[in-house]
Amino acid sequence: MRYFLKAICSIEYVHLPELAPTAEMLDAYKKQKNGDWELYERRFLDLMRSRQIENRPREILVEACLLCSEEKPLHCHRRLVAEYLKEHWGDVEIEHIP
Repeated sequence: MRYFLKAICSIEYVHLPELAPTAEMLDAYKKQKNGDWELYERRFLDLMRSRQIENRPREILVEACLLCSEEKPLHCHRRLVAEYLKEHWGDVEIEHIP
């Protein structure tokens, strides 16, 4: 990912694992036939609260693009991260890119 973003788009890639669910959390959701999104969402929101991601330096996310493998934002951790930060920071602009 880092190579292609730089080579194709001249974009730097910054890996921030604290903005991602744990592997166990994601596996539990993905392995269920029709994963319980509401449970996953609650668990991930609790994880972000416990990690206090709102206390990260805001500069690292200026003009940032959050990436994940989900096609649509409805069931995607990037939407949850963006909405969580908007709730805490207030001046976050969220734009989902199709």
